[in-house]
Amino acid sequence: MVVISSIMSWYFRKRLNQIESAIKNAADVQLKVLKNLILDAENTEWGRTNDFKSIKNYQDFKNRFPLQDYETLKPFIERVMKGEQNVIWPSEIIWFAKSSGTTNDKSKFIPVSYETLEECHFQGGKDVLTYYCNNVQDSQIFDGKGLLIGGSHKVNAFNENSFYGDLSAVLINNIPTWVNMLKTPDMAIALMDDWEQKLEKMVNQTVNENVTNISGVPTWTLVLMKKLLAAKGVNSIHEIWPNLELYIHGGVSFTPYREQFKSIFGGSKVNFLETYNASEGFFGLQNSLTDNAMQLMPDYGIFYEFIKVSELNTDNPKTYLLGEVQLGINYAVIISTNSGLWRYQLGDTLEFTSINPYKFIITGRTKLFINAFGEEVVIENAEMAIAHACRETDSIVREYTAAPIFLNGNDEAGHQWLIEFEKAPLNLENFSLALDNKLKEINSDYEAKRHKDIAIKLPKIKQMPDQTFYNWLKHKGKLGGQNKVPRLSNDRRVVDEILEGLNK
Repeated sequence: MVVISSIMSWYFRKRLNQIESAIKNAADVQLKVLKNLILDAENTEWGRTNDFKSIKNYQDFKNRFPLQDYETLKPFIERVMKGEQNVIWPSEIIWFAKSSGTTNDKSKFIPVSYETLEECHFQGGKDVLTYYCNNVQDSQIFDGKGLLIGGSHKVNAFNENSFYGDLSAVLINNIPTWVNMLKTPDMAIALMDDWEQKLEKMVNQTVNENVTNISGVPTWTLVLMKKLLAAKGVNSIHEIWPNLELYIHGGVSFTPYREQFKSIFGGSKVNFLETYNASEGFFGLQNSLTDNAMQLMPDYGIFYEFIKVSELNTDNPKTYLLGEVQLGINYAVIISTNSGLWRYQLGDTLEFTSINPYKFIITGRTKLFINAFGEEVVIENAEMAIAHACRETDSIVREYTAAPIFLNGNDEAGHQWLIEFEKAPLNLENFSLALDNKLKEINSDYEAKRHKDIAIKLPKIKQMPDQTFYNWLKHKGKLGGQNKVPRLSNDRRVVDEILEGLNK
């Protein structure tokens, strides 16, 4: 461990200078990234079709083809999944990150090239540690092991040369050798798809390790922590891992979980760092222990464009380069990547809190959604599930809204649906089961989180009195026009307001 610690310290000092240079010149670095992406892909089918060789600048690039989404790129991605190469990116692509689907598909399969693995995902992981060790000079993080909490799907083969899994499974399968020396649990456990067995084996293998850092989505991390506490009969995770000093999280908003983690850590000093690491790429990281905003990383082989959310649904919305963004504006994110996603609408929104350097907070999605536990339920999922539940129970829904139930004390995590019926079902539990089954059928991330009730429980349906939603809109001064009740919320503000109004 001493040798590894010395090597990493040398690397971090060197890399920190590179990062700071890239961040200082981020706008120029981004234009170089675009130039390199175009040069690399000019002989692909996509590059030839769109005449990449004639592109001289950003204006040429954005005029060459319109904004894309998964549906428009899907035919090209499916060809690569079947074994064709040099379609959207020149290097061989055999890995695909599985994530929640679109309106038409249960799952999306995002191509992950070697360049994206090395220059983006793995570089992002190393840069988190670079910043952390720079901020915490006396860190003992490499004296122990890092607990990596993987995803919920095993890696499956489409054919002998093409594989998919959730992002964590893809990363663990390709993880550098030196990381394997510093991580726990073993790969065989980390990639198990049966979460009940996996959690039990993780507890047994890690309980006696010297864990100094944890990386994982808050949902699964909390479940594991509680099982560890129960197994050892203790109240604080530091009674198990006294040298734990860092928790790296991402995937969902950490705000509802922060106090729960502080309680589980028993008041001991643990640092929290957030990353913005999605199936499509590693975009940003928290580089300060005192500022929760994340640094946008400009040199990971991803080119960014931004659209003001207020203009998103207009004809030909204007796109902005990184050097053109302003503070206090909600932007939708467009990416072109070193895996062949070209002008791809990510679906996320962010707001810049600093321009020099470019730091941001994630503000949400371009569509209504719930993603409190990594389930990524979007409005299309909700509408399809509600319609199915109505058909199955011979009921009619007039209005509804849904929000997360956060894990807190004895509360069970899940979703709460407030529904005002035109025609109520004879049995609300049957309605809930039908809703749940349809969501699992059409959304693989939701299905994974609902697996055996481990992460989130069956949806809780509360039938609301007539005029509940009308009265809430009236109270908010939002009757008429295009005002309507938000169908999905990623926090409980709307749901709690409506419930409080009933008690007055």
